[in-house]
Amino acid sequence: MALPKLACVAGEPSGDLLAAPVLSALKQIPDMAGLEVYGIGGPRMQAEGMRSDWPMDTLSVRGYVEAIRQLPAILKLRRELLTYLLGEGRPDVFLGVDAPDFNLGVETELHKAGIPTLHLVSPSIWAWRAGRIHKIKKAVDKVLCIFPFEVDIYERAGIAASYVGHPLASDIPLEPNPNAARQKIAQLLKRPSGALEGTVVAVLPGSRVSEIDLIAPVFFETMALLADRLAGEKLHFVIPVATPQLRPALELLLERMQTRLPEIQIVLLDGEADAALEAADVVLIASGTATLQAALWKKPMVIAYKVPWLTAQIMKRQGYLPYVGLPNILCGEFVVPELLQDNATPEKLSNAVLEWLENPSKVSALKERFAKMHEILRRPTGLLVAQAVTQMMTSQRAKRAQ
Repeated sequence: MALPKLACVAGEPSGDLLAAPVLSALKQIPDMAGLEVYGIGGPRMQAEGMRSDWPMDTLSVRGYVEAIRQLPAILKLRRELLTYLLGEGRPDVFLGVDAPDFNLGVETELHKAGIPTLHLVSPSIWAWRAGRIHKIKKAVDKVLCIFPFEVDIYERAGIAASYVGHPLASDIPLEPNPNAARQKIAQLLKRPSGALEGTVVAVLPGSRVSEIDLIAPVFFETMALLADRLAGEKLHFVIPVATPQLRPALELLLERMQTRLPEIQIVLLDGEADAALEAADVVLIASGTATLQAALWKKPMVIAYKVPWLTAQIMKRQGYLPYVGLPNILCGEFVVPELLQDNATPEKLSNAVLEWLENPSKVSALKERFAKMHEILRRPTGLLVAQAVTQMMTSQRAKRAQ
């Protein structure tokens, strides 16, 4: 019998982060010996042996306006991918990782062709666009949910689903060690003076070019205000750069800021989001998966987001939760502030950051809340997803052998 084949598509850095532990776990399962994994993935998935045949960056867009601009390239990629997967690259199983606007369409066509489909990370039907559940039912054999409350929603709709936890909850320790993280950052920066001292603010402006364009300038102005308001104190801003292509734009903003304020302490790290978050006293962050990462590091944060006006209007009409940040969604209330669109001003953002720094008792209560969340989300996610893939693949190959 031919060696097993798994096609996989992850559309952005967060999907790459989610899928890599799955590919690692699959290599430990005897039935998956010789497994060929191919499709679209990032550096972490490729490090686990995946062959990425198309660039993941093509799919890394957020919002309607941004997607329209990128639409020709996305449609071309989709055609090429489906032609390959329905032809010479036909897999035993397809695993879509998040990116529902792209993956659900691909999964629908593969499902029609008799290829079993799994989808890791439920689309946010509980937050907005609830009608997508009907499309999911036509596209996916099973949904692998990273949040526990999602399973019941799918089961009520007659869709197979299971809770696999969130891999970040297993990767991140229950007890952070900020001093060790500060020492690590100092070593990365080759600072002879040793670990960062004083107050550390981690600043995460996003992982997409569109986010850097819209959010990063506001975050830099916020840092300038904080530096002014905390003048005389040791204050460090640490910005982990999500991908290399984002660095030039951030370096330009940094150069301009240091020309205006030569004394401001802002550093860029290549990746190293975990080190920046673990080292931080407070986090200024763009809405997205990174907010959950910050919560698992038990950090107080201020969430911000900006999208083009038209995108915001469309999303507003389709949404029905009062919050967008994952920590607030999982807690069911505003445990951290969200400042979106016109509210995301340097003045308001700096005030919200200072509010955390000036209220240690509030920070302690938040850390306890996040510790409980961490325990709930902590599962052997990579292994559970790998087992689901193996089970579906074994069943499919057995059918073919009959």
